[in-house]
Amino acid sequence: MPGPMGGMRGGANKTPEKAKDFKGTVKKLIKGYIVPYKWLVIIVLIFAIGSTIFSIVGPKILGNATTEIYNGLISKLSGGSGINFEVIANILILLIILYVVSMAFSAIQGFLMTNVAQKVTYKLRNDLARKINKLPMGYFDKKTNGEVLSIISNDVDMLSQNLNQSVTQIITAICTVIGILVMMLSISWEMTIIAILILPITIFVVGKIVKRSQKYFKAQQDHLAYLDGQVEEIYSGQLIIKAFNGEKKVTEAFEEENNNLYRSAWRSQFLSGLMHPIMNFIGNIAYVGVAILGGYLATQGKITVGNIQSFIQYMKQFTQPISQIAQISGMLQTMIAAAERVFEFLEEKEEVQELERPKSTEGLVGNVTFDHVEFGYDPNNIIIHDFNAKVHDGQKIAIVGPTGAGKTTMVKLLMRFYDVNSGGIYIDGNNIKEFNRGDLRKMFGMVLQDTWLFSGTIRDNIRYGKIDATDNEVIEAAKAAHVHHFIKTLPNSYDMVLNEETSNISAGQKQLLTIARVILADPKILILDEATSSIDTRTEIQIQSAMDNLMKGRTSFIIAHRLSTIKNADLILVMEHGDIVEQGNHKELLAKNGAYARLYNSQFEEGEEE
Repeated sequence: MPGPMGGMRGGANKTPEKAKDFKGTVKKLIKGYIVPYKWLVIIVLIFAIGSTIFSIVGPKILGNATTEIYNGLISKLSGGSGINFEVIANILILLIILYVVSMAFSAIQGFLMTNVAQKVTYKLRNDLARKINKLPMGYFDKKTNGEVLSIISNDVDMLSQNLNQSVTQIITAICTVIGILVMMLSISWEMTIIAILILPITIFVVGKIVKRSQKYFKAQQDHLAYLDGQVEEIYSGQLIIKAFNGEKKVTEAFEEENNNLYRSAWRSQFLSGLMHPIMNFIGNIAYVGVAILGGYLATQGKITVGNIQSFIQYMKQFTQPISQIAQISGMLQTMIAAAERVFEFLEEKEEVQELERPKSTEGLVGNVTFDHVEFGYDPNNIIIHDFNAKVHDGQKIAIVGPTGAGKTTMVKLLMRFYDVNSGGIYIDGNNIKEFNRGDLRKMFGMVLQDTWLFSGTIRDNIRYGKIDATDNEVIEAAKAAHVHHFIKTLPNSYDMVLNEETSNISAGQKQLLTIARVILADPKILILDEATSSIDTRTEIQIQSAMDNLMKGRTSFIIAHRLSTIKNADLILVMEHGDIVEQGNHKELLAKNGAYARLYNSQFEEGEEE
């Protein structure tokens, strides 16, 4: 079974590669998106530091309570007053207050950091939404849908989540390490040396485990992304799979990839699980050393019993931030790699939308001239070589030819989805490059072979090309497209909401709705790219009549494979390999007995055979 489509490889589960320019991306992120919220970030820093400090002081104070209890017991055995419970109560009250304040500080900094992360995400999504509408069509030719969706959705989500977690954890981990080190030194510098000696061992072990497990985690995420792609592909292709009895084949392919995922996941989780027991083992060795040295110092009167207890508590906390920082480094790499891809998208060259002194489209009637047009999606692979044609306003122009001749490309050039490599396209003598793209495209109404309807009511879908249209105008457009009767049979009629789960609307009916949309827009120039390809013969006759009325007085470009639909065209342009090889009306071209005649006769013969 073939692997999943290209877009699926950019799925949510794929682990991003390391950032190519870590420092540069961090600067962009801070300067463009975090600096506007710098005061919130500063407050987060203050509360994070405060929370850590109040938490760290706790064990030292608790040690004082232990010392008080120990001294009281010794005093009682010696005939003294015994344990002073009032002092212990005061210590415990102070300890509770400290922990409550620490918890409050932690909650506040968490709330504020979440606020910052979500505001950064909000701004990023807005920037991406604006950017995607400014990118040239050529960008989307180079990228799969999955890659673009991954940037807009997965990478932004990853950035948001990791920004929220990693910044707070970095601050807390650094403050904890420094604070604990200070507190341990205040208790005993000798025992602190023993605690510090375990640091290089801890760092070495953590580094080895992380390095070894990282490749298995990467493999796990890659296999998971591939498996997700297989599931999506199998789900969307159920009809074909069942038609060709491919159930066994796809099941075997899934099981193979599932086994790969099992092996990589087992290894990664096992190695990751080793970290905790190994760290505990190293920590326990250090505890033994501290306990022995602490006992010796206590007998010398250099340290209290309570301080030994506090020191051991600090030691337990000392290694945690080290492990945390190692994990955060991976999160940071992931976050910055995601941010880098987002910034690469935002820095893509934009299509020029507005000119300083654009020409107005007011008063244009629709005379179109193609003057020695040359174009290639790749400059090194020219597909339109020397296209020349003159079209008068109100004419119906049909563009025909075999697949790959360049028919649809000419329409894309006319609407400036792409710019010509050389030559020019003129409307009423004005080069189309002299108009703002938005103004130019308002002149056109387009019906494509592939229908596009958005999630919304039928009324809103028809009104898409003319937002201010009245309900009566929407209905009249639907009637002209011969879709009004069908709409009235639907639940809620024109207010029925269309979505991906709308299964009671056929491809042909969707096409009729897009035709109604163009009729309502009332453009000066029409472009019909296989507009009736999804419509049955009877409906096509009805649509043809409506389209003929619509095309009266308007320049119309019709791309069609079924030549029977363009017999009454004023001018037929026959294209082969990016050039016009013949032009004329239906009768003239048949009389020439050339390329058009061959195309027409081949279709006629196929029709006879059918």
